[in-house]
Amino acid sequence: MPLVRLQKYLSQAGYCSRRKGEKHIASGHVTVNGETVTQLGVSINPASDRVAVNGQTIRVRSERIYIALNKPAGYISSCKHYNARIVLDLIDIEERVNPVGRLDKDSVGLLLLTNDGALHQRLSHPSYDHEKEYEVTVARPLSDGALRKMAAGILLNGVKTRAAKIKRIASQQFRITLQEGRNRQIRRMVAKVGGKVVRLKRIRIACLKLGNLKEGRWRHLTDVEKATLMNSEINVRKRKG
Repeated sequence: MPLVRLQKYLSQAGYCSRRKGEKHIASGHVTVNGETVTQLGVSINPASDRVAVNGQTIRVRSERIYIALNKPAGYISSCKHYNARIVLDLIDIEERVNPVGRLDKDSVGLLLLTNDGALHQRLSHPSYDHEKEYEVTVARPLSDGALRKMAAGILLNGVKTRAAKIKRIASQQFRITLQEGRNRQIRRMVAKVGGKVVRLKRIRIACLKLGNLKEGRWRHLTDVEKATLMNSEINVRKRKG
């Protein structure tokens, strides 16, 4: 079996991203065969070396898990958060999975969780043009001009947002499709045009749709969904290449 960089192994195992893995290594949290490793660039043999983070053994599982969750409000999209409810509290499985991207605490809707580190990295990285679609409810109706302004791009902290697709579906509701995901981006965009978001629901990530999954419930992706998601990843890489 070929050698692999330690931080890449942690990512492949679904424990954390490569960047977070580098931080764990530099902080002295990672051991290989019982010896603490603090230097980046160390490679291991996954077939024979024993890797642990803070005493927890880390293994790359052959079975890949892909879960769709309809996140309710009040939950943090994180694997660990002091004195707060996290989305993993809603998932009743033994395997460790990580949320792909985030929904803020007050938002609801589709969240993908997986132990596939490579897919996690690609879907989370801002350089890939993965669409995310949201249903937005505002306190008062926004004008057509305000929606056009958001679609064209809004300055947030001096950087213009990328062009978005927006479709009004009711006087106080619209759908918006983004290819980026800045912190609380939609709420900040709406505030910039004088509105206020009262409900934000994600209904699609790339080709994966929320459908009729009830709030607070989760399910494994179907074989068709997994195949379609992987195929969309291949097409993205071809465009980038």
